[in-house]
Amino acid sequence: MLDLNGKSILITGGTGSFGKKFVEMVYDRFPQVKRVVIYSRDELKQFEMSQYYPQSMYKSIRFFIGDVRDGERLKRACENIDIIIHAAALKQVPAAEYNPMECIKTNVFGAENVINAALDCGVKRVVALSTDKAAAPINLYGATKLCSDKLFVAANNMKGLRDLRFSVVRYGNVIGSRGSVVPFFLEKRKDGVLPITHADMTRFNISLEDGVEMVFHALEHAWGGEIFVPKIPSYRITDVAEAIGPDCEQKLVGIRPGEKLHEEMITETDSLNTVETERYYVITPSTPTWDVDDYLKAFNGKRAEIGFKYNSGTNTEWLTVEQLRDQIREHVDPDFEV
Repeated sequence: MLDLNGKSILITGGTGSFGKKFVEMVYDRFPQVKRVVIYSRDELKQFEMSQYYPQSMYKSIRFFIGDVRDGERLKRACENIDIIIHAAALKQVPAAEYNPMECIKTNVFGAENVINAALDCGVKRVVALSTDKAAAPINLYGATKLCSDKLFVAANNMKGLRDLRFSVVRYGNVIGSRGSVVPFFLEKRKDGVLPITHADMTRFNISLEDGVEMVFHALEHAWGGEIFVPKIPSYRITDVAEAIGPDCEQKLVGIRPGEKLHEEMITETDSLNTVETERYYVITPSTPTWDVDDYLKAFNGKRAEIGFKYNSGTNTEWLTVEQLRDQIREHVDPDFEV
């Protein structure tokens, strides 16, 4: 049973949507957590977040300004830290296409800095956040996150005798996260026109709460080197438009640079190393430091069929228009009405 009471946790990119929800759920479930370090580079966001977590009430929280690109600063922040959650990333696809080296510096070199800090500072567990765009990437953002995933998986080969495990959680679009389609459509419906990139476009869907639950699962169950993938529903972009603006015009505007028609979280090639458990698929490392058969027994799992792939367009579970509206009310805007 996961118990973070008495533990010191550092979260990179801690002022983002995920970081805020993670901190909220940690304090809700583990009020005796020893230390929570919010490591990010935006002083304004840190100030704003600190208003929700005043030190007079949350004596264990710390706000540490720094960039994952700065290895020395990161290492200083990781002193006496037990757990690192790596959520920092440049993730806007068009911006990454236009500024490729900036994306590489943060998402690839930053990941390597996290790994080195964990190795040097006695950290016990590291969980890195990935994205569906890292599977068979066609844009630079996805390519950098694939590199990041590979770095964290391979880091288990360098830990030596340390009690240290690196793992990755990979999931789809978070409903209501900054820059995502739901808040974009909620704003655009005021104009009466919703821009649709392609009528057949689909995406996976997950809530922030479920994303945090995945991280908790990885902290408790990872053996080292796994990429955890959730079993989640898909939605059609036209259904999101119908859910938010049924009276709005749906205007086709074309797919943006580096954008896929459907997202994939497990490729056909990944199936060779994929196992299925009750709640998750797990892509095991190609050269694991443990026995896969033992892993299957421990988690009552089974190997995926050769050729299996997990794609938002061929998914077996779909959100209806009404379910999407319920999701928006639950996770984005409780006052949402059509």
